[in-house]
Amino acid sequence: MSQRWRYSSGSNSILQTWNGLFRDHEIIVRTAGHVRFLKLGAALQRRAATALLAVVLTWALATIGLLGWQAWTSWKSRDVAARAAALDHAEARVASERQTVEGIADTIEARQDNIEALFRAHFGDDPGADASGGKGQAPAAEAQVSSDQVGRLQKMAARQERLVEEMTQAVARRVGRAEAALLTVGLRPNDHGAQGGPFEPYRDASGLVVRDPAIRRLAQELGRMEQMEALLVALPSDLPTEGMQLSSGFGYRFDPFNGQRAMHSGLDFRGDHGTPIRTAAAGRVRFAGVMSGYGNVIDVDHGHGIMTRYAHLAGFTVRKGQEVAPGQKIARMGSTGRSTGTHLHFEVRVNGVAVNPRRFLEANPDVLEIKADAGSRVRGLAEG
Repeated sequence: MSQRWRYSSGSNSILQTWNGLFRDHEIIVRTAGHVRFLKLGAALQRRAATALLAVVLTWALATIGLLGWQAWTSWKSRDVAARAAALDHAEARVASERQTVEGIADTIEARQDNIEALFRAHFGDDPGADASGGKGQAPAAEAQVSSDQVGRLQKMAARQERLVEEMTQAVARRVGRAEAALLTVGLRPNDHGAQGGPFEPYRDASGLVVRDPAIRRLAQELGRMEQMEALLVALPSDLPTEGMQLSSGFGYRFDPFNGQRAMHSGLDFRGDHGTPIRTAAAGRVRFAGVMSGYGNVIDVDHGHGIMTRYAHLAGFTVRKGQEVAPGQKIARMGSTGRSTGTHLHFEVRVNGVAVNPRRFLEANPDVLEIKADAGSRVRGLAEG
């Protein structure tokens, strides 16, 4: 009861104070000699003040509301901008990761293309396994990129690098075997033939220069293997005639016509007239005709500076420029030219210099096995 009385007393006090602000006023107005009295009552003043106060309050509330709206919209705009910035940052990060993944994938695919191109060029087939984990399986653009994908691609790239290194080591071992076999028959591959020409960097299938040092090392080793094994295949190690009854060796001897000491640049094998004469290695017939001292002669060029000569022949079965296979019949044994009887004079010349054919015809089984392996690879490439 006392609380309600205090509230009512407070309200009455405010109302009395408000009403006390206004009193009745009379205003004297003199116009053209006439005097008029205008009465401005307290009630009218209170109504006018109340109306003015209401307008002021309305304007104040509207102003406060507008300021509040502006503050809210500004905050909302900042929030939207912050969200947009966060989204842009996330999209940039995703795009960056995607580019990283695509870059790694492109590197892997380019390396895989180079590996396959090298393998096809030297072995005639693609590698048995796709080290990149499946060519053409680069991450899809529409799929969100994750760090796990980057990690997987990096692991694939590392596996592929190991594969390239293992292939390089395997090829280097194969090169070493070929070089050892060539040294066994007295050939030094590094001294064999002159080389030169403009520098042309190794390029991939699309024509771009390959800058990956591991791929370049592999290409270099494969090139050396190609050279060594091609030289091995050119070795004249097949028997040129049946029976192989040696009648005269290589080197200095007493000439059968005048008895003087002279150089014999080949091996003589006696046999029956017409015995088939066969090529000691694959090659191309460079000469087929009559040559002074030799009678009927066939020269076969095996490449890499190696040539074989078959002399004192009774007749030919091949012509100049013809390709011949190992062991192919090319002539018949005879006794033409400077000869004392039916036999085959067989020479091997390396870069024009006669060498002892026995080191090729009597090559050890290891050399022949390596040559056969190299020959099967070369034939596979030709057939492919």
